[in-house]
Amino acid sequence: MNVQFKKGVLELCVLVLTAKQDRYGYELVASISEKFHISEGTVYPLLRRLTQEGFFTTYLAESQEGPPRKYYQLTSRGRHYMNDLVLEWRIFNRGVNEIIEEGLGYDKA
Repeated sequence: MNVQFKKGVLELCVLVLTAKQDRYGYELVASISEKFHISEGTVYPLLRRLTQEGFFTTYLAESQEGPPRKYYQLTSRGRHYMNDLVLEWRIFNRGVNEIIEEGLGYDKA
């Protein structure tokens, strides 16, 4: 997949995946990688930035498989930002799909 496509949606994916439950970094990488390939190195700087901007809080929780894990919890500010991004994505996605359908002759005639 095109690198620019991934960069554009990675922030949205990270926010949405933490909406239902708190997650730790590697868990986010694994979940996203099930859909498209990303490297660990792309998620951690993003998590750091989103935390600094107040969209996440963090806490440590013990793990049975090693050292404590840092979990990311969406703040109310983060949830609002995520909702805005989801709305923007849906509008953008709809527009791109319409252009593709029109350009490839799939439009309803």
